[in-house]
Amino acid sequence: MKKTVTAIALLCGATSSFAQEQPDAKGLIYHQRYASAREVLHASLKADPNNAMNWYLLTQTFPGNDSTAILRDQLNTAPLEMRKQPMFEVAYGTLLLKESKTDSANTLFNQAIQETKEKDVNILSAVANAHLDAKNGDPAFALTVLEKAIKREKKDASLSALQGDAYRRLGDGTGAYKAYNEALNKDKNYAAALYQMGKIFVAQKNDQLYVDYFEKAIAADSTYAPAYYELYYHYYYRDIPQAMSYFLQYQRHSDPSDDNEYQLTDLLYLSKNYEPAIEKAKKLIATSPNNARLYKLLSYSYLGLNDTATALQTMKQYFANGTDSNYVAKDFETMAELYGTQPGMEDSAMAYYEKAAEHQADSTAAFAYYKKLTDLSKKLKNYSLEARYSGKFYTGNEHATNLDLFNWGLAHFRAEEYVQADTVFGTYIAKYPEQAFGYYWRARANSMNDSTMENGTAIPHYHKLIEVLEKDTTNATNRKWLVEAYGYVAAYETNKEKDFPEAISYLQKILTLDPNNKDAQRYISVLEKSVGSKQPTPGGK
Repeated sequence: MKKTVTAIALLCGATSSFAQEQPDAKGLIYHQRYASAREVLHASLKADPNNAMNWYLLTQTFPGNDSTAILRDQLNTAPLEMRKQPMFEVAYGTLLLKESKTDSANTLFNQAIQETKEKDVNILSAVANAHLDAKNGDPAFALTVLEKAIKREKKDASLSALQGDAYRRLGDGTGAYKAYNEALNKDKNYAAALYQMGKIFVAQKNDQLYVDYFEKAIAADSTYAPAYYELYYHYYYRDIPQAMSYFLQYQRHSDPSDDNEYQLTDLLYLSKNYEPAIEKAKKLIATSPNNARLYKLLSYSYLGLNDTATALQTMKQYFANGTDSNYVAKDFETMAELYGTQPGMEDSAMAYYEKAAEHQADSTAAFAYYKKLTDLSKKLKNYSLEARYSGKFYTGNEHATNLDLFNWGLAHFRAEEYVQADTVFGTYIAKYPEQAFGYYWRARANSMNDSTMENGTAIPHYHKLIEVLEKDTTNATNRKWLVEAYGYVAAYETNKEKDFPEAISYLQKILTLDPNNKDAQRYISVLEKSVGSKQPTPGGK
């Protein structure tokens, strides 16, 4: 919904009493029904193009700095003979201010004020409103002009409400609150003031107070659409049925628009009314085939009906019609999940989970994507990728466990990335020195990386493993790993160091744990013969 213009001072002349069957442009603008107001004004100006007030009101149907090119084209159709009228000067100055031509705008504003000798409240309030509406307007100047207007129209609630708007632009919430209260003292049913007081508390995130003020606004004026919209937005994240109720009231009292239809479709989806949501989305796509968000909403609705194949096709259309700057992590996650339902599409699922992680601003939330990527990589037996994503999942994740760290190292080991496995298991040892897992797998990684035992890089790790395991030789796993460690060290002492007695001592340790170990018995026998053959003969012969 576009930026709010609280009031147009005496120009609007519309408060809670607005309830005509044929509302005029002033009342429509007050209720933020800008398209309807333009329609009324175009008809009026066609009949009477010399009405300067209507030309000014036309500028108010383009709130903010949007659509200035259209407004310029329309103002340029005004008769030349009436462009010197003060109110038209304000109208054109309003356009210039929207176009950031501040000096030229102020020249016209000051000229109009001087021509009316600072006595025309309509001129004064229009100039103030122009500064409050434009993004680069001067709210302090608006306050100065409004003070002059209020001296002439002390009982007008809309002027006090505009003061409130000026204080809000200046960041003075207290001043704004007092000004809106003053407006309500002048007219207790001035819905715009109640609405803007609610907006003060929206900024303060005080939901109890802002809901109260928005409800008071619609109690004062049941046709005041902006308050319904704020209540809809509030309940959108809390209570979908209640949000739907307020949105339908907003839609009833606002101008028809594609955006309204989209939001209604969104609410139908959130209410799990998937088939009506699909029907409405398709109708909107028929007139806006390049509107990417409609395809996303359509896809989510099909997903709600468990029609994953159609959901996938419509999500593809969403990405085909959208732009990178509009995509969010959830979009890629949804695409990944949809690909995940299709056999053989795991690679595509992974590609989208990767994008989801890249687009996730919350690093903590990104860990969920890395976990999914880890699991998919493992399913595909792509252990190198599994290690990569395991590392991303573990690093900086306060909820990661020792098992996650272990699986990271094991994935590197399975991928034959032994240097990386050594590093990860070194980290495991540092964090969990009392556990044998790190020592065992670090020894294994080094033994695989030094398969000929040329450098003996596994030996210190096997020695440390033996030191840890020998503290409890009753544990079956410990006994198994000790046999392996003793055997590896014995082989190293035999083949590399040629220290046969040392090798025999480790083989004998194996027999202590496993007396029937045939390999240890055989190797001891062989080594003892080798040792015997090297013994000196009597007499040195």
